[in-house]
Amino acid sequence: MYVGRFIVIAPDFGAYRVSSRSFPDRVVRPNDEGDGYAVVPEDDYDNPYVSYNCMRSAGDATVLGNGSHVDPVTEKIRAGYPARDALALALLTLDYEKDDYDTPRIAGVVGGDGEASYIGIVTHDSLVIERVDEPTLVATYEVQRPEAVGFNVSSADEAARSAYEMGYEHPVAACAVYGEETAAYNGDGDA
Repeated sequence: MYVGRFIVIAPDFGAYRVSSRSFPDRVVRPNDEGDGYAVVPEDDYDNPYVSYNCMRSAGDATVLGNGSHVDPVTEKIRAGYPARDALALALLTLDYEKDDYDTPRIAGVVGGDGEASYIGIVTHDSLVIERVDEPTLVATYEVQRPEAVGFNVSSADEAARSAYEMGYEHPVAACAVYGEETAAYNGDGDA
């Protein structure tokens, strides 16, 4: 089954996976800001949705998501907003992507220092933000309501690889955070 991009958010870790039928030649690399990872194409595209920060540190918290909304969520948390409010504000303001598929925006915040973790999605007709108490997945297609998922990991590397290897079609790359540890995985042993 093809679910598109997805995130798994838990109280103490998070993972993001890029999946794509149209733009498979992308990788996850350290971002220009030096505080996380970005999805970058290996070829040039005239498409504003194929390159973006997908994971950024926001103090003790970490933000993950499938597009440019990761940046304002990060900035709001750094400015003192609660994670839930930062997610809601950015997702509501930027709305779903205005592409041929009305692609939803998905995002999550792994709370740090005892703070709660949250997962969210905005589609063409809904906005959902939920606190998570167990590993929870939401995707751009098919799984557009947060749902619990079996995802037992003990490191960032294991989380990135596990997200990449989940049984959904067209994996491209993944990244993850576990505590203060981060990792990226681009398949075929390329971390």
